Parts: sequence; structure tokens; C-alpha cells
Amino acid sequence: MTTMESLIGLVNRIQRACTVLGDYGGGEDNSTFSSLWEALPSVAVVGGQSSGKSSVLESIVGRDFLPRGSGIVTRRPLVLQLHKTEDAAEEYAEFLHLPKRRFTDFSLVRKEIQDETDRLTGKNKQISPVPIHLSIYSPNVVNLTLIDLPGLTKVAVEGQPETIVQDIEAMVRSYVDKPNCIILAISPANQDIATSDAIKLSREVDPSGERTFGVLTKLDLMDKGTNALDVLEGRSYRLQHPWVGIVNRSQADINKNVDMIIARRKEREYFATSPDYGHLASKMGSEYLAKLLSKHLESVIRARIPSITSLINKSIDELESELDRLGRPIAVDAGAQLYSILELCRAFDRIFKEHLDGGRPGGDRIYGVFDNQLPAALRKLPFDRHLSLQNVRRVVSEADGYQPHLIAPEQGYRRLIEGALNYFRGPAEASVDAVHFVLKELVRKSISETQELRRFPSMQAEIAAAANEALERFREEGKKTVIRLVDMESSYLTVEFFRRLPQEVEKGGNPASPAVDRYTEGHFRRIGSNVSSYIGMVADTLKNTIPKAVVYCQGKQLSQLLDEDPALMERRQQCAKRLELYKSARDEIDSVSWAR
Repeated sequence: MTTMESLIGLVNRIQRACTVLGDYGGGEDNSTFSSLWEALPSVAVVGGQSSGKSSVLESIVGRDFLPRGSGIVTRRPLVLQLHKTEDAAEEYAEFLHLPKRRFTDFSLVRKEIQDETDRLTGKNKQISPVPIHLSIYSPNVVNLTLIDLPGLTKVAVEGQPETIVQDIEAMVRSYVDKPNCIILAISPANQDIATSDAIKLSREVDPSGERTFGVLTKLDLMDKGTNALDVLEGRSYRLQHPWVGIVNRSQADINKNVDMIIARRKEREYFATSPDYGHLASKMGSEYLAKLLSKHLESVIRARIPSITSLINKSIDELESELDRLGRPIAVDAGAQLYSILELCRAFDRIFKEHLDGGRPGGDRIYGVFDNQLPAALRKLPFDRHLSLQNVRRVVSEADGYQPHLIAPEQGYRRLIEGALNYFRGPAEASVDAVHFVLKELVRKSISETQELRRFPSMQAEIAAAANEALERFREEGKKTVIRLVDMESSYLTVEFFRRLPQEVEKGGNPASPAVDRYTEGHFRRIGSNVSSYIGMVADTLKNTIPKAVVYCQGKQLSQLLDEDPALMERRQQCAKRLELYKSARDEIDSVSWAR
């Protein structure tokens, strides 16, 4: 294979890969890939209806494979990619929409083009801008990408919308407006070139004629005594590139299924023996046209190698970044999967800890529960009512029963303290609930912020479910623990506190008349004050121990299960294929560049 064939074949493969991998017209996130497609030159076949476009394409391919008929036959763009194979290789065709099916019968290719067109447009005369992608592999072709477009028309026929003329022209312009598009302008020789739809349009989008190749068809159908030499020799309308005459198969040949190879031989014979065109025979015919286009493509590609390489490098960088974001493929063996699960759990755990320990918002809300909410709730407890003079007298008197206390009302103290400590249960449990809701929110945030988990919706759901289940369990455990702390304070009062009580009585009272002091208002106030002091001491203790219990019971890590989103798996595979293609393309372009 020559350097030229290698270079054009490489571009062909990149274009093919762009279509297979969905880069061309693939959506909003494919702007770079679409730019790569557009940076690669291709050939758009433009002409009026019945100008012979399809016959020219079949002559270049050497196969009879396009739908035929009257009126508008090509109703969707056909992106035709020709791949030259080894001489003995079998010819076959593949459609992008049927990637696993190989066509060796080209009559079935024609039927599939028709069926695929009807599938989108119906069996009427509607058109669609959505292209059909077809690749043909043959030793009888040159490496080319050709785009067959609907024929330009001047009036709408029955069954077509009134805007069909404008719609077709807009579709054709969307291809030929691109600066890297080579225009193959097809005009029938038996009509005045001044009325050619293809030449009119190409003149508008390519006024200098640098991108336009003029093709004259139906030379053999001209009136006797006339010829197209004025056009072919550039006197009627000059282009930057030479005009090429084509003689397609006659309708009789088509009806007889004359082989395209035989048709090519007949075409060569026609020009070689023609008194009008014999001197141009070496530069006429479909075979010469294919070689001319291929040679021009080589020069265009060489001129665009720097920009193509730049776009490929940009695509490689973007793909590598996306693959980093998507993560590595999931292993199939259980051990590697377990390792992946642990890695993902560590990633989640890291984010969760950052929320708790700082670096991410959230942990401060738990501190707010302990530093503000719990102390505020403790301050609001109704100790004033519980330790009112009336309630203290009632509780102490009920505790004494028929036998008054001698020195200090121990049972009264115990009942007053136990009753007061019961009030701590509410704030203690409320602290557990408050931290529970903060943790649930932090788990939700951590799951959404763990980049690695975005690939695995099932694992996200499992972690969320496991987290909620675990946090409920931890909340119950936390409540039991803080209530146990309160009960512990109730079950054993600090001995040192009681040892001080007789001393305080002796200091403050009259030991000569204990019976009188024992039931005075001051005595009960002193009892209430002592209990209040004790409750204050307990509150200070619980303010420190309840947070410890809450954190101990609810600050545990969570994890489980691995099931990656199939769409992400497919996306990673496509990115990997693209990356492999672009790296290979870059290497091949470099090697071809150095070979110049």
C-alpha cells in the first residue's frame, strides 16, 4: 500500500470510527469529536434529480447497490465509506445500524437502504437529514468517503410538503458549506450547463471553485452532432480542477444486470474510440475520477495534518480525563470485586469523615447540637417548679411519713433528685434524634459527593438503605445509652455531696432547736437549694457524657454491594475504543508525515 493509500485509509478509518462510536452527530458532549469529523475531508455528491448521481457512485464503487426509480430516490444522506482491501479479499458491505451483519449480496444492500429510508421517512416522498452510514470493503475501490445527498429539485410533487425544495437545499448546504467538504457537482451533458443545479449551488458556497470537481454525465445521450468539449475543456465554466466526463450504464444494461466491471470497460472503450473525446480519454471515466479525487484528498489531508493532529490530541486528552472520571473497569473475579467494593467504601468513608471531622460542612451541625441545643434544652427544664417551696415540702413530708427525719431528709433528697433527673431523659433522647437526622443528611451528601460511587446506582441505593437501617439501630442504641447515663446518676448519688449536708446544717442552723428548724420555710428552701446544686452538677456531667455516648453509638461507618450502571460501562468501553483509535491515528499520522 502506498503512502497516499495509507494516509487516506487512515482518515477513512477515523471517520468510520467516529460514526461507529457515535462521535458524529452524537449529542451535546461530542463537540470535539464532531469537530474532528469535520476537520477530515470528505466528498459530497451534489446534483439535480435524475442527473446520474447514483450511477456515478456505483461506477466508482464498481457495484450495483443503490435504489433506483423516478423522482426523488435518495431521501436520506448516504455516508458511503470505501475501504480498499487486498486483491483476493471478498467484497462486502456493512451498515452502521446493523454492525454485526455483513452483506455480500449487494442487491440486499440496495433493499436495506430502501428499508432503512422508509423506516424513518415512510414510503412517501418525505426526506430526513439523518444519514445512513454504509461501508464497502473491496479490492476494486480507492479509499474514499463519499456522501450521496438527495437530488436538488425545483418543484414539489404530490405527497411532498410544499417546503421540499427549500428542505433539500438546506440539507445539501449543511454539508457543502463546510470548508473541508469537497463538492462533486454532477451535471447531465444533455442539458445546458447554465441551468445546472449543482453548479449553481457550488458557485454560491465555493465561488473560487477550489473545492468543486465538475462531472458531466450522459455524454452518450447528447444529440448527434453535438458534444460537451466546451464544458470539459473549461471554456463554458472554468473550475480550479479539471472536468471529468462519465458514461454510465444505459437503462438496457441496467435491465440486463450488466456487471459494473464490464460497464467500466465499455466506458473506457467509449472514450478511447470517440472522435470527440479521444484526446481526453486518459482523463475521462469513473476510474479516473476516483483516482483524481483520491489524489486530491491526499493533498488536502497533508495540508491539514497539523490541525487534524491537534484535534486528535485534544480528543485524547478529553477521553483520558473522562476515563479517569468514569473509573477503571470492574473485574470479573470475586476477589477483585471485593477489593473494588472496599475501595469504593473507603472513598465514601473518606468523604463522610471529612463532613464529620472538618473540610466539608456538616460536622459543625453536630457540634451545634452538643454546644447549643442540648445546654439550651437543659436550661429550659422545669426545675423551678419541681424545687418550689411547696413541692419540696410535699415531697419531703411524704418521704418522712409518720416518722420525721432526724438530721437530713435522706429519702426526701432522693425523691427530689430522682424526680429532677427524670427530666433529663427528654433532652438526652432529643440530642440523639438531632444527631441522627444530621448523620442521615451527611450520609446522603457523602454518597452524592463520592465521585467513584456515581458509576454504581445499585451500590448507592444499598449504602443509603444500609445507612438508614444502621442509623436507626444506632439511634436506638444511643437512646438506651444516654438513658442509662441518666439512670446511673439516679441510682447512685455522690457520697461527698451527702457528707456535706450535716455540716451545712450545723453552720446554718441552731443545733439547740433542731425540731423547730426542721420544718421551717428556711429549712425547705435549703433542701431545694441543695438539690438544685446537685442537679446542676449532674447537668454539667451529662452535658459532657451525652455527646460522648451519642458519638460512640452513631459515628460508625457503612458499606455494601457493587453493580455498575450499564450506561456507564458502555460509555467507558466507547471511550476506551476512541482513545485506542485516536492514539493509533496519531502514531500513523506521525509515521506518514515522516515518510513524506
